[in-house]
Amino acid sequence: MDTKEPTNQRQLTVRISRGTEDASFSTYSVPWRENQTVLDVVTEVQRTQEPSLSYRFACRVGVCGSCAMNVNGKPRWTCRTHVSRVEEDGVIVIEPLRNMPRIKDLVVDMREFFQKWKRAGNTFVGTATRNDPPAMVSPQSKKRKLADAAIECINCGVCYAACDVVSWDKEYLGPAALNRAWTLFNDERHADPKDVLHKATSGSGCNSCHTQGSCMQHCPVSLSPTGSIAGLKRSSILSLLKGD
Repeated sequence: MDTKEPTNQRQLTVRISRGTEDASFSTYSVPWRENQTVLDVVTEVQRTQEPSLSYRFACRVGVCGSCAMNVNGKPRWTCRTHVSRVEEDGVIVIEPLRNMPRIKDLVVDMREFFQKWKRAGNTFVGTATRNDPPAMVSPQSKKRKLADAAIECINCGVCYAACDVVSWDKEYLGPAALNRAWTLFNDERHADPKDVLHKATSGSGCNSCHTQGSCMQHCPVSLSPTGSIAGLKRSSILSLLKGD
């Protein structure tokens, strides 16, 4: 956290959603500091004013994604979000990620998120044994390039929180799970890509996506789950035409 002296003692008003199911907002005032992030602000509130405030964070440098929260209505990594970019008239409003049950304060239960990740067929199954040489996949391979374009997802849940389809269809697998399914479908080392495609297209899978692009717009690492889902849709149609 930035520990520089407050700039002209300017104060930032911070409204934080507190509680469990019956949540309400608590308001705090913290000194405005140069280059402070939203995570810095939450940490300062917890350390100096509200020791019982619950929230998640780990790396603080934009690697783990565990600090994701809703800030002024949008899901963000709070460690990479500077207050100066998002404050509105000296006020920021911080809430837990949407589309996931709240445990307490800013902490959400991500079990359903990861259960859907599994339901999309996202477990890698190799064909080689430990005695086989490492698989050689050419960097120029078309499938390798398709997988590489989507591989940097760290399951922070931002896209899931931003997705309107998830909000009205609780069975929808969601953009993160389907993005992973696309990378696995294109992994030439995976033993059963047809199984991935079947699970990703069944029920409330990729065909439930309305292509609104909220996941792509809010992804902190600029991935395109929308593009991955479109790839799954195309592949499922081709598979159907081939009779697979």
